[in-house]
Amino acid sequence: MKAAVFRRVGDLRVDAHHADPEPGPDDVLLRVAACGICGTDRHIMHGEFTAVPPVIIGHECSGEVLAVGNGVTTLAPGDRVAIDPNMPCGLCRPCRRGQIHLCQNLRALGVDVDGGFAELMVAPEQQCFRLPEQVTLEEGAMAEPVACCMRGIDRAGIAPGDRVAVIGGGAIGQILAQLARAAGASWLVLSDPVAERRQMALELGADAVVNPLSEDPLAAGGGLEGGADVVLEAVGSVPTTGQAVDWAAEGATVVWFGVTPPGQRVPIEPNLVFRKELTIRGARINPFTHARAIAAMAAGQVNVAPLLSRRIPLEELATALEEPAGADIKTLVIPH
Repeated sequence: MKAAVFRRVGDLRVDAHHADPEPGPDDVLLRVAACGICGTDRHIMHGEFTAVPPVIIGHECSGEVLAVGNGVTTLAPGDRVAIDPNMPCGLCRPCRRGQIHLCQNLRALGVDVDGGFAELMVAPEQQCFRLPEQVTLEEGAMAEPVACCMRGIDRAGIAPGDRVAVIGGGAIGQILAQLARAAGASWLVLSDPVAERRQMALELGADAVVNPLSEDPLAAGGGLEGGADVVLEAVGSVPTTGQAVDWAAEGATVVWFGVTPPGQRVPIEPNLVFRKELTIRGARINPFTHARAIAAMAAGQVNVAPLLSRRIPLEELATALEEPAGADIKTLVIPH
């Protein structure tokens, strides 16, 4: 088969004659339909996120079942599935406390084990979630980011009537904004310097958008006078992480969702956190949210189709991973 193999930092090669994977007794063999490019993939390429080379990266994927192992009971050839790439051990202290997302031995498809930037992939049965007819295979590749965003929304604790600010208009910010509305946000503002992303947010239901390079959402008429009750940071940069605290109202919750590179530190004024009595939370991956994500997509509570802005073959993946963020929101690799 054809596959994109990560060999070391900065070295990703497409192998046109990679050995086809073989499913074990509890595995399924998939024909990969689509695999999304995630920020984690870029972090892997730059050495900012640990992977185990040589490995086929790509973890936001969907596909059609081609074959199943003799121990598989819930899937059959022809089923369409989305993949939850995160595989906890079930034995460490966090796992046994129900915190599988904090597993000390966590392994992930597309990071530690071959993933979806390939024509074929193998996944354990328990990592596969059947797609309902309302969700296309391309949309199904977005189930993993939607599931992660659901964890962020759970951590945010949005209540009906809350004013919510989302910082960042990439795929994650657009998904968080839609889920925040579904959770009860009465006023929703999204901030992004790219005009096309701001327009997308308005089309998907935001009440207002802000260009952070020239506008202040806290100013009169900006919609967030006094600050937001919930701030969702979806960029993962030092300026926006600090900005999230500045935009928070008294008693607000701030979720730092975006992933900053390891070692970076953010200057925060502790007195501001004290005076406003802020709650600052992280949100990591997708504990028990994958099925909910697919259900929300099927019900129309989150619309990912408009976010699929570009489709590329495997041969263009390495170049795409080096491109700066622009108007594109989500690039899908279509291996076939």
